[in-house]
Amino acid sequence: MASDEDFGFKELIIWRKAIDFSKNVINLVDNIKTEKKHYRITEQTEASATSVAANIAEGKGRFSRKEFKQYLFIARGSIYETITFLNIMKELGWLTVSEVEIIEKEGLMLNKMLNSLINKLETD
Repeated sequence: MASDEDFGFKELIIWRKAIDFSKNVINLVDNIKTEKKHYRITEQTEASATSVAANIAEGKGRFSRKEFKQYLFIARGSIYETITFLNIMKELGWLTVSEVEIIEKEGLMLNKMLNSLINKLETD
């Protein structure tokens, strides 16, 4: 059986922050009150939010810095995807401006952390 020390991604602060981001997005989307539940967009939103942490973990499990960096770029794209879906939901009146702004701030922080890690991988 694998121990926690076998999974180096669990030691990354950015991975933990990405887990929190996905939980916050899932909780927000689960509370949407519409006459008709629009599963496709809510499922896509949850998938893009959870893929941030998943791509960080998958990249960390790769054998090269180049591969890790590529997965970090993918994780960054998933943040942008998530924020786009949330803004569509805001435009539809399913979410408030303040609800989306809270997640956007969290996404920006994650994006900055990803950029820093990418830059560190390029310079080390």
